[in-house]
Amino acid sequence: MDMERENLKIVDPEVYEAIRKEKDREHNKIVLIASENYVSRAVLEAQGSIFTNKYAEGYPGKRYYGGCEYADIVENLAIERAKKIFGADHVNVQPHSGTQANMAVYFAVLKPGDKILGMKLSHGGHLSHGASVNFSGMLYTNVSYGVNKGGYIDYDEVRRIAIEQRPRMIVVGASAYSRIIDFKVFSDIAREVQAYLLTDIAHIAGLIATGLHPSPVPYADFVTTTTHKTLRGPRGGMILCRAEYARAVDKMIFPGIQGGPLVHGIAAKAVALKEAMTEDFRRYQKQVIDNAKSLAEELIKRGFAIVSGGTDNHLMLLDLSNKGVTGKEAEVALDRAGMTVNKNAIPYDERPPAVTSGIRLGTPSVTTRGMGREEMGEIAGLISAVINNSKEPEAVQAIAGKVGQLCERFPIYRE
Repeated sequence: MDMERENLKIVDPEVYEAIRKEKDREHNKIVLIASENYVSRAVLEAQGSIFTNKYAEGYPGKRYYGGCEYADIVENLAIERAKKIFGADHVNVQPHSGTQANMAVYFAVLKPGDKILGMKLSHGGHLSHGASVNFSGMLYTNVSYGVNKGGYIDYDEVRRIAIEQRPRMIVVGASAYSRIIDFKVFSDIAREVQAYLLTDIAHIAGLIATGLHPSPVPYADFVTTTTHKTLRGPRGGMILCRAEYARAVDKMIFPGIQGGPLVHGIAAKAVALKEAMTEDFRRYQKQVIDNAKSLAEELIKRGFAIVSGGTDNHLMLLDLSNKGVTGKEAEVALDRAGMTVNKNAIPYDERPPAVTSGIRLGTPSVTTRGMGREEMGEIAGLISAVINNSKEPEAVQAIAGKVGQLCERFPIYRE
């Protein structure tokens, strides 16, 4: 891979060195951030391709620049593959991110001040689902639902809030919720209060693509997603919607909120979507879930509390209240030992977001490396050892050596 960057090494050695060190970091650390993954070499090649030179405002067959015939090919491939995978009427593959995909949907059918009902950020929701610090909370009136003390969505409570508040749109989806989401129930609630239903499947798109999580497509007016995370593609977004909303969505992406699309990114999305149509990818997603369940079980055996008591998908939330460390302290200690996680608020957390009482763990990246059930036991033991010795630098350093050995057994890109 370094040979591919010889020109970069000459032109900008500082950037070259940062890339080299990032490669080393990704290889030498166990990445347990639920929203990260490793793309294939094919996706990397498409993302770094000559398509980065091309301006292609508009849509296939309707561009505002000449010379878009090959850009049209890759965009149409991405669209058709996504439609086939998810069974969607219409797909827009141009959003630069999941948040911009959500923005386009809001702008397409809502007016400023309209009411959005989304999951509380502190209970596992996402910034773009109505958080006050995000455009979605600044432009729209936000009301929210959360989880009960057991860590599950209380659908009766969601219905009660919806009937009381009469939102114009209900937003479903989360960045830190480990259980199956019942999209049909949300659809029934939305119809009852005459609200649009937007489902954001950014985290679970790969599971849905392979039939390992129920799909929202039959129930939702709009479905948004990122193409990274479990879908294991390049960083970017995508919108799926019913045919009746196709024109409004496309018009809002361009010229509404974006100019020229990132054609190289769309090419990489097309490659990732082709990979997602394979039996290997389905086996991979099943292993992601199996690994998450195994990791949760092994952590529980070691005295860790997991929100909702386990997981049905690729992630889990650890409540560290009984361990005498904060989420921030755990994140720092684990990083010193070579394990990358993120601090995360737990439902009803009494600590501020910059500190938190928990950490979020996910298995997409370690599964991509080829790790399985046995390695989840090893990782759980390493996490436990770090948390129990977080104030002992020498002990944490010794654990880092074991982490390094595990990483060497499972390289991210086999040369």
